[in-house]
Amino acid sequence: MSDRVHVAVFLGGPSAEREVSLCSGTAVARALRRVGHDVTELDPVDPSWKLPSGTDVVFLALHGAYGEDGTVQARLEELGVPYTGCGPEASRIAFDKVLTKQRCLEAGVPTARYLVFKSPTAPWPRGWNTPVVLKPIRQGSSVGLQFVERVADWNAALAEALRYDSEVLMEERIVGRETTVGILADEVLPIVEVRPKQGHYDYATKYTAGSTDYLCPAPFDAETTQRIQAAGLGAFRAVGGRDYARVDIMVRPNGEPVVLEVNTLPGMTETSLLPKAAAAAGLSYEELCRRMLELARQRKMVART
Repeated sequence: MSDRVHVAVFLGGPSAEREVSLCSGTAVARALRRVGHDVTELDPVDPSWKLPSGTDVVFLALHGAYGEDGTVQARLEELGVPYTGCGPEASRIAFDKVLTKQRCLEAGVPTARYLVFKSPTAPWPRGWNTPVVLKPIRQGSSVGLQFVERVADWNAALAEALRYDSEVLMEERIVGRETTVGILADEVLPIVEVRPKQGHYDYATKYTAGSTDYLCPAPFDAETTQRIQAAGLGAFRAVGGRDYARVDIMVRPNGEPVVLEVNTLPGMTETSLLPKAAAAAGLSYEELCRRMLELARQRKMVART
């Protein structure tokens, strides 16, 4: 098997996370060229895209709808071209926050209590106290995320969240430490702890340089570290993940992990969370990209035998 291959890096796309995806894809393409591959960048903003002639493997650096919900994966399956990351069904499940929760609950993976809303005029639910978090069910990268601190803010926050999807997930607000767990080839990477300098870790905080501190490996004791990593791997397996992903997990003050969601195509800029975790495990950014690509190539080789 030749080491040099023709890679099509998919970046951009039609989702609300297009700009972030362009950054991820540009960084990935640069890294793959540095390790000796022939790279073509392809922006599938038009669904009638065609693969460049001679494409051996596709590296998916898309985020959000179309890229992470299984749509582009199903198309690549039809074309018979190997691609990085999870397959269509695992992508579809992980992109849907409610389906992810259901799979986690079935597998015994801890996750937050929740309800689902479809109407912006829905009343405040009985038996719940603030604070809560509202999330569009099928969006990523904190798009449409709303924090409700007072019941009086409920309807405005619900209406805003429903601008981004037809259904909204309401979760109890977990008070604790925010972490993320990277998975690579079924191995758990060191935990990253996310500490916003002010307010919440929302879309603006996530993509504003200098607004958040990242600690990796996160400063937990050995037992708590093991529990968090086990929850991350459990969630990855519960949705049927393969190759790699990143699992967002809150940690209560007593050390209990609570899975929030599974990101099947996590951010891949050189300062994104999965590359940070890989670096803590001794993998350079170029080596991480190379390993992701090799996992897809190996799957094609296995299919031929």
